[in-house]
Amino acid sequence: MSKIVIGFWSQTGNTETMANAIGEGVIAAGKEAEVLDISKIAAKDLKDVQVFALGCPAMGVEVLEESEMEPFVEEVEKISNGKTIALFGSYGWGDGQWMRDWEDRMTAAGAKVLNGEGLICQDMPDESVLEECKNLGKQLAAI
Repeated sequence: MSKIVIGFWSQTGNTETMANAIGEGVIAAGKEAEVLDISKIAAKDLKDVQVFALGCPAMGVEVLEESEMEPFVEEVEKISNGKTIALFGSYGWGDGQWMRDWEDRMTAAGAKVLNGEGLICQDMPDESVLEECKNLGKQLAAI
């Protein structure tokens, strides 16, 4: 399949900006990118997809957003075995614990987290982070 799904939840737009840059990288690598707010996708839509990306900022005490993203991730965990998943998101405080916890969850579900860790940035992504996001998209497209 030449389409890479990039699902995200964003409150301030920082994680959405990262998602769009990942999509740009996918397109630059010659594949189609489908960048979707998490409210526009269901976990079952990813059942037959082997490679995709998910993004969410740190919320509260460094957790995933609880009303939409957490239930979505719980469903994705059930279908993640054998899939390659890129994780990404922004944070405003803390040290990235929400992402480490998310990586552990996906790995425990049998997924391979691309590069062994999620791509995170503090606050608004700058040009260097956006370049990292584009490179992540190129990596996804190469799988």
